[in-house]
Amino acid sequence: MSEADAFQRAGYGVGNIGFGLRPAVVVVDFQHAFTSSSSVTGGGEHINAAVERATAVLASARAAAVPIIHTYVAWANEAEFGRWKIPSLREVTPGSWGSQIDPRVWDPTDICLLKRYPSAFFGTDLSSTLQMQSIDTVIVMGAATSGCVRATVVDSFSHGYRTQVVSDCCGDQSPESHAANLRDVGRRYADIIDSEAALTWLTSLRGGSPFGAAAPTDGLT
Repeated sequence: MSEADAFQRAGYGVGNIGFGLRPAVVVVDFQHAFTSSSSVTGGGEHINAAVERATAVLASARAAAVPIIHTYVAWANEAEFGRWKIPSLREVTPGSWGSQIDPRVWDPTDICLLKRYPSAFFGTDLSSTLQMQSIDTVIVMGAATSGCVRATVVDSFSHGYRTQVVSDCCGDQSPESHAANLRDVGRRYADIIDSEAALTWLTSLRGGSPFGAAAPTDGLT
């Protein structure tokens, strides 16, 4: 029996979560440390392609008045850095080049939150930011799929949000790790969509704020 058949037989991944009425986009760590070829941990083709595809999705979200929240990691000292097993990241300090959001995905109207741990929810203002705007759907993109993106998806699910992961707007050090982790979260916690599906839905919200506009509640169909 194949792995896919085994999970299907066990009842994993049944149905779709779908979109709600009040979405926000959470962009996880699309910062120079992970998106630039000048960084030890960044610049891979897979991550770069994800950044490029994310630009169109984010532009559509802004046109629909959908909130966009970026996160980035940075550590001021050893105590903050803790037990991370990626020594090169110790160079990413607050205000450093590596901590800066990639300009391809940034807009001054966006929100930016500092984090020191994998999940965008852990030790940040993200939960309060979403609650203040009565968000019910979190659209996740960013890097790396197997690390901070995955942790954010799990916590988004745990906080009760309808969670949508834009697969081709997420990147990792290898396509294989990316694909394996999307399969895992897609079987349990989130819908896995692509940028085309995200654009279709976000475009449907244009002409007025999604906060009060009628939006699909059962997916894209």
